[in-house]
Amino acid sequence: MHIVCLDLEGVLVPEIWISFAEKTGIEALRLTTREVPNYDVLMQGRLKILQEHGLTLKDIQHVIGSLAPLEGALDFLNTLRSKTQVIILSDTFTEFAQPLMEKLGWPTIFCNSLIVDDAGMITDYTLRQQDGKRKAVEALQKIGFTVFAGGDSYNDLSMIKAANHGALFRAPQKIIDAEPQLPHAATYSEFKQIIDEIFIK
Repeated sequence: MHIVCLDLEGVLVPEIWISFAEKTGIEALRLTTREVPNYDVLMQGRLKILQEHGLTLKDIQHVIGSLAPLEGALDFLNTLRSKTQVIILSDTFTEFAQPLMEKLGWPTIFCNSLIVDDAGMITDYTLRQQDGKRKAVEALQKIGFTVFAGGDSYNDLSMIKAANHGALFRAPQKIIDAEPQLPHAATYSEFKQIIDEIFIK
């Protein structure tokens, strides 16, 4: 059986932290896993900024509620789900994901969770597991699935390489240059073609 594992932000929906940075005017919050390979370094930097500016979980959720899927993402996802199973593997958080999943037709998502104090401040985060995207792919393979994985960032590379097949989608040029063996798509049409040709035959 086939299954497709996709990253969320930058692939199906806008980058949450970039959208929040644009809302708040805090340029440092624009950094994502497209620029910072170490996820803990990235998140600790974000949490420090939130504390310094007194920004709460509700402030971020308010911005998330205004976001829509990327243009063409819902059609792409619906077409893909008509042919095979799809799981979203994301380093986002349950507290961020719900309104986005509703707008995407409630696909299955594996992600992380936040630690929030009584004042609504995000004090820390909890990973579902270390390198969870890769481990999810490997677990699916162990129970008999042939896996295709796609994403756009450094934190997607381990799952893409662990999968039976994989591709980058709208990745930064420095990642494309560093991983020339990986197929790359710039549009949903190209992404669908790659999946159809090498995976869903």
